[in-house]
Amino acid sequence: MTALILALVAGAVVGLALGALGGGGSVLAVPALIYLLGFTAAAATTASLVIVTATSLTALYTHARTGTVRWKAGALFAAAGLVPAAAAGAASARLPQALLTAAFAAIAALAAVRMLRPARPAAGPGQHPARPGRVAATGAGLGALTGLLGVGGGFLAVPALVTVVAFEMQAAVGTSLLVISVNSLASLATRGATTAGVDWALIVPFTGTAILGAWDGKRLAAKVTGSRLRRTFAVLLLAVAAFMLADALT
Repeated sequence: MTALILALVAGAVVGLALGALGGGGSVLAVPALIYLLGFTAAAATTASLVIVTATSLTALYTHARTGTVRWKAGALFAAAGLVPAAAAGAASARLPQALLTAAFAAIAALAAVRMLRPARPAAGPGQHPARPGRVAATGAGLGALTGLLGVGGGFLAVPALVTVVAFEMQAAVGTSLLVISVNSLASLATRGATTAGVDWALIVPFTGTAILGAWDGKRLAAKVTGSRLRRTFAVLLLAVAAFMLADALT
C-alpha cells in the first residue's frame, strides 16, 4: 500500500512538471522509480518512457486546443530523432547500471542549470529560424538522449526550439510535447528486453495521476510565473542529481 501511495504522489509531481513546463517530468520519474519504488535503472528508464509518453500525449492535446503546437516544424524536429532514439534504446539494455545512473544524474544537473539560467528571448520578427539541417541535427541528438536514458528531453527541447528554431516560449512548450511523444514511442519500440522488470501494478496508477497532474500543470502555468516554476523544479532536480551521483559512485 505504501508503494502505491508513493506511486500516486510521484505521478502527480511528474505530471505537474510536464504540464507546466513542457518538460522535466522524466528527470523526476526515473529517480522516483528507482529510489521510491525499487526499480532497476534499466526498468526505470523503460517505465519512465511509458509514463512520459502517456502524459505528454495528454498535455499535447491540451496545448493543441489552444493553438500552441507548431506541427510542421515539430514533426521535422521529432522525425530526425526517430532512428537515434530507437538505436540508443536498444543499446541502453547493454550498459552497466551504475553508468546509466551517473549519466542520468549529469543530465538532471544540466536540466537544473538550464532552468536556473534566465530564459533567452525568442527571435524577433526580423530574425529567421535555423536551417532545416541544424534543426534535424538538434532533433537527432535529443532523440538519442531519449532512447539512452529514458528521458523525454523536454527540458532540452524547449530551449532548443526557442534558440535554434526561433519559437516563442508558449509555442516551444507546446511543440516540445509533440517531440517528446514521438521520441518516447520510438525508444519504447526497442525496449522489449527491459519490460520484464516493470511492475505494472505501480506504473498504471503512477501514469494515471501523472495524466491528471498534466492538466493541473497547464492551469498552474497560467497562474504562476514561469521563472518561479523553473526555479522550484531546478532546486529539486539539483538535489536529485547530487543524490544519484553519490549513489552511482559508492
